[in-house]
Amino acid sequence: MHAGERLKSFRNRYKITVRQVESASERIAAAKGDKRFRISNSWLVQLENSSAEPGICKLFSLSAIYNIAFCDLVQLYDVDIDEIEKYRTVAEPNKTQLFEEQMSYPGSILKSDGNKTSLVRDEEAVAPGLVARTPAGNVCYGYIGTSDLTMYPLIRPGSYVCIDAAQTKLQPGGWRNEYERPIYFVEMRGGFACSWCEVDAGHLLIIPHHSSPQTIRRLAYPREAEIVGRVTSFNTRCVE
Repeated sequence: MHAGERLKSFRNRYKITVRQVESASERIAAAKGDKRFRISNSWLVQLENSSAEPGICKLFSLSAIYNIAFCDLVQLYDVDIDEIEKYRTVAEPNKTQLFEEQMSYPGSILKSDGNKTSLVRDEEAVAPGLVARTPAGNVCYGYIGTSDLTMYPLIRPGSYVCIDAAQTKLQPGGWRNEYERPIYFVEMRGGFACSWCEVDAGHLLIIPHHSSPQTIRRLAYPREAEIVGRVTSFNTRCVE
């Protein structure tokens, strides 16, 4: 059943004729002062009997008339607004990002050349083998962009990291090697970083891995940088 037929079933279930839809849409268009919200009966008949797609204004009117959520009508045309966050790493693959909503990544995205590092706030791991070991409310997930070489080769570009958002205070030494040294996810102006960190004279030092081509970044703290949390685990590819 194509989308038009589904729309027709909604109208029939609501027991309303195409002319009644037209009249209702005219009232909506008049109230909004915008004729784009008007739906003619002939246009609706054509929509219900073809694979044509309505514009957002007419879909808005249909949502109000049929008492169906706008996002549910959009899904009839294979557009799921809940997937917007999920595809940010595809749209901007070079950038390290922060994701606020629950997400899951299909294999095609996990294997993408996303270049943008990001943070994912979620209660479940977003990649195979990435297990959260902190209380669910404190867990975030970061994506390391493919152009981000800050922690290379320890954490390779394109990896996902699990973050304990409750650990925002830097640990002052006490580690014996690079594997024990705390790694933090940092929010900066216009982006994010995943790195070792130190505070020096009111500045946060974004310290890259000693084998990385990146240099140390020095940011006013906390005005220009904020600790999101400590990285507690990560998955990283062995080969490109």
